[in-house]
Amino acid sequence: MAISERWLEEIKVLDLTRYLAGPACTRLLTELGADVIKIEQPPYGDPNRSNRPRINKRAGTHIQQNRGKRSVCIDMNTDDGKKLILDLASHVDVVVENFSPGVLDRKGLGYGSLKRNNPKLIMASVSGFGQTGPLSSLPCFDLIAQGYAGIMHMTGEPDRPPMFVGIGMGDTNAGVHAFAAIGHALFHRERTGRGTHLDISMVDALFHMQDMPVHASSMTNGEYIPMRQGTEFQMLSPAGSFHGPEGWIVILCAEAQIANLYEAMGYPELANDERFKGNPARLENRAALTEIIEMWMSTYETDNAVLEKLQSHRVPCGPALAPQDALSHPHFLERGTVRTVNDPLAGEVQIPGFPFKSSDPLPDDDYVASALGEHNYEILNTLLGLSAERITDLGKIGVLYSKEH
Repeated sequence: MAISERWLEEIKVLDLTRYLAGPACTRLLTELGADVIKIEQPPYGDPNRSNRPRINKRAGTHIQQNRGKRSVCIDMNTDDGKKLILDLASHVDVVVENFSPGVLDRKGLGYGSLKRNNPKLIMASVSGFGQTGPLSSLPCFDLIAQGYAGIMHMTGEPDRPPMFVGIGMGDTNAGVHAFAAIGHALFHRERTGRGTHLDISMVDALFHMQDMPVHASSMTNGEYIPMRQGTEFQMLSPAGSFHGPEGWIVILCAEAQIANLYEAMGYPELANDERFKGNPARLENRAALTEIIEMWMSTYETDNAVLEKLQSHRVPCGPALAPQDALSHPHFLERGTVRTVNDPLAGEVQIPGFPFKSSDPLPDDDYVASALGEHNYEILNTLLGLSAERITDLGKIGVLYSKEH
């Protein structure tokens, strides 16, 4: 591969992350060509390695999150292990970690310690509540972050309890924010020569996704009360989830598209129905319009037939796809939104693709998930100059660890 295709060629990353939020960040750095050195704690390494499903002791989560990273397994609770981390940090451009705030400082591995020998170092710390603030020391998982950020309050039926989003949204969203911040920090370093410490909070990143609820509450002195909307988008009608012949179909029509919907259904006369003239009237008579739409849908045998009819009239619509349905969807496959990777132990595995495209070539996808400690010798010898004898001795006393899977 041409060097120019590896956008982050020669950028070295020390990856101190585990679980999901941190690996979601370093996974993206890897796929842009960075050399990511993943530090894992013995004897089991990143807990992702033990997630199910597994084939031949290879976890799908480990394949998805850690392909292409070089694994070094170091006990950072030992003095020798801490020294190795400090030495490695002096040879890299970026450190990414997602320990609870204060943990690395207590180990002598916080940003202040790492930058002494590497003032140009960029460090990204991903945590639930951030490195500062009254909540910073509290434990936090994805669901907790969704609760604090108002995501749960806005999800579900209005007369039912708040619901969490059914994916690791807080973790992965924070990882993407960290990825973006690191890119801009590298650009900033190019111009100033300075490193920096990036503080990425799951709650901050999720709260940043709020659109109307925050400013509307502020501007109306609390008169506007944000509330979860269930299956219906409260600002427009028709807009929401509708019963199709087989499953659920999503439609959202602004004023510019409503005539297209009536034409698609074969009911152009609805444009002159006083109940449906203008969005305010449609909102007031939402139930009646929903009944008409779903009755029309029921005359078809399949959801696809409904969608083809709507799409042929430029009606904004789509299926409520289950993730497994995307695995064979032609649009997802053609764009690489779903891709198939080959793992030497698990075989072919479908995973989400790289999330942005470019007119310039991106690195080839030829990554493989590493065995635990697979690169102990390679990294410590070539980067730090440790002898084979010293590396062997560190293994004998438990500072280094490795195993086949």
